[in-house]
This record gives sequence, C-alpha cells and structure tokens, in this order.
Amino acid sequence: MSMSEQEPILLHQRDARGVHTLTLNTPKTFNALSEAMLAALSAKLDEVAADEAGRVLVIAAAGKAFCAGHNLKEMRANPSLAYYQQLFAQCSRMMLQIQRLPVPVIARVQGLATAAGCQLVAQCDLAVAAQEARFGVNGIDVGLFCATPSVPLVRNVPTKVAMEMLLTGEFIGAHEAHARGLVNRVVPLEALDAEVERLVTSILAKPRAAIAMGKAVFYQHRETGIEAAYQLAGQTMACNMMHEVAQEGVQAFVEKRAPAWRSGGV
Repeated sequence: MSMSEQEPILLHQRDARGVHTLTLNTPKTFNALSEAMLAALSAKLDEVAADEAGRVLVIAAAGKAFCAGHNLKEMRANPSLAYYQQLFAQCSRMMLQIQRLPVPVIARVQGLATAAGCQLVAQCDLAVAAQEARFGVNGIDVGLFCATPSVPLVRNVPTKVAMEMLLTGEFIGAHEAHARGLVNRVVPLEALDAEVERLVTSILAKPRAAIAMGKAVFYQHRETGIEAAYQLAGQTMACNMMHEVAQEGVQAFVEKRAPAWRSGGV
C-alpha cells in the first residue's frame, strides 16, 4: 500500500445529529500522541468548534490500546530543551482545546490509557471505559515524572490517589478508575458503544446553548489557573526530559533493556 493509500492517523465522522467522532488510528504504535497526531487532533478540534450544529464529540481509538501517551522514540530522536518545550506546549494546547469546546467531549476507552493517554481521558468531560481498560501515568518508569498529565488527573481524582499513581507508575483497572472518579461508567467491551450512545442520547435531549454555557462556566468557576499550571508543568517536563535519568530511561525503553539507574548507574 502506498503512502497516499494509507488510512489517516485520525479518523473523523459526523452523523446527522451533530455527533462528531474522532478515532485515533495508529494501533501499531498504540495510538501514541506523536507530533503528527497532536497536530491532527488540534485541527479536527478546530473543525468541531466551528460546527455551529455540533452537539457532542466522542474521542475513540482503534486497536487494543486507547492511547500510550507521547511517542518516546520521537522524543528520544530530538534531545533538545527547545524541542521538548514545543512538544509539551503543543500537547497542552490541544488538551485545552478540549476543555474550550462548546460541546461535551466523551472518551470511549476500550483499552490501555497511559501517561499522556491517561491525560487525554482525564481532560475529556466524560469517560466510558471497557472493563479491560487500564489507566496509568507511568512516565516515572523511564525517569520522567508525568507533570502535564498530572494537571487534569489531580482535577479528576483525590490528591493522594493521583500522587500514588504519579510516584509509583502503577496502573489501576477500570473499576478502580470509576471508583476514584476518572471515568463515569464501566461496561463489558461489547457494551461500550451502547453505553457511550446512552450518554450521547441523553445530551442530545438537552438544549445546545445551555450545555455550551454550562460547560464554559463549569470550568471557569472550578479553577482559574489551568493555563498557568500547564505552562509550569510543560516547562517541568521539558527540563525533566533533558535530565540524564530520563534520557537514559527513554533510550533503555527504545532498546528494550533496563535503564542503568535501576542498577545503581546514572
């Protein structure tokens, strides 16, 4: 198959009801948030925002994983502070676009959501997960504290729950994610689409203008510092990525070996 015949990395559908669906479509890389994927998401979010008849956005993913976070190979290939600052700023801008959309955004989580992938779930207004789904902010496993994912995570789950996930890199299952407030509903995989549709149908029965105003004021009165928080977190992640422990950790991940600092190295 030629490059021109390949499927796009991000699929976009809109039905007659004004329901948009964006599907991350790079299952071979576990739908990682590469530069290209971030750019594609940002462009499509602009399209959804411009649709005056739009009602709901569903963010879904192809394959077994929902989203594995940033593309570590891509990050390792560009070891400069300026690049990392740009990358995390690009990701933060896209996440903020989700919050600023006038329509509710539902994450349809069929599988693993890790690091910035977990961030994406947390940033959505609502989330429905399959029982098989797992969630983690495990950048710490490669020496990179998930600072930007922590911004929406700590706004979804209790502080100590978020900090434990961030410090240990350990994953939680769908039912625990539901109990902690990260997702709204958990269902068997075969019932995932029907459960998302139930939420969509309920939203469609409400007036668009009221929902748009309500969503905007909800986030405005909840907090006023998210942009500053993202700026600080992005700068922190960029500086962290320049640190030798993260460089070694990511290189070890790429080479499929244990990082040197696990055995008393850097």
